[in-house]
Amino acid sequence: MQLVSLNVSKPKEVDYQGKTLATGIFKKPVGGRTPLSFVNLEGDGQGDLVYHGGPDKAVCVYSAEHYPYWEERLERKLDFGAFGENFTLNGLVETEACIGDIFEIGTARVQLSQPRQPCYKLAMKHGVPKSPAYVEETGFTGYYFRVLQEGEVEAGQTLRLVERHPAGITVAEANRLNYRDKKNGEGIRRLLGVGALSASWRASFEKRLAALGEEPREDKAADE
Repeated sequence: MQLVSLNVSKPKEVDYQGKTLATGIFKKPVGGRTPLSFVNLEGDGQGDLVYHGGPDKAVCVYSAEHYPYWEERLERKLDFGAFGENFTLNGLVETEACIGDIFEIGTARVQLSQPRQPCYKLAMKHGVPKSPAYVEETGFTGYYFRVLQEGEVEAGQTLRLVERHPAGITVAEANRLNYRDKKNGEGIRRLLGVGALSASWRASFEKRLAALGEEPREDKAADE
């Protein structure tokens, strides 16, 4: 697994559908060692801190393997960072990456916290209104890392798996529960049993489970 591109940007204001919005989606590759803190990379930022950024979503990750598909579908060349990701990675797609997995890269240590949920800012960036729906449909969503140990990272470095979470719930499975298999109480309970799941996803799935009239398990598979 390799970090093929490291991408950052500060938020900027853009006009979209008659409104002015602040967004940090216009990521650009950077070279050299870059400090990674518990909340973001140096030189990076988010325009909407309600839905983006914060400790559970310090690093947005997207797979380089998906780029050829999108270039064909969108009929254009795409530079790394095109999906607003900080890390463009080779070798860790959604069907293989698991919630709670822990990795080392450079001098930092990170943990997978949740899938990335595509929003309208992808549509704004690419000029394709259905972009979020396309991403959801393919399952090529990307995911987020929280930072367990601050350090420095650099494009070209290897991402090393330190600990595979025992629950083994992949990003693809979490996406399935979120978008398609919404009434799968057993699956939702398994996901909620992963202590490393982000706070926002936990709250959302706890509400869904309550709506189904079910209770979460007490034996949370925490991150020991």
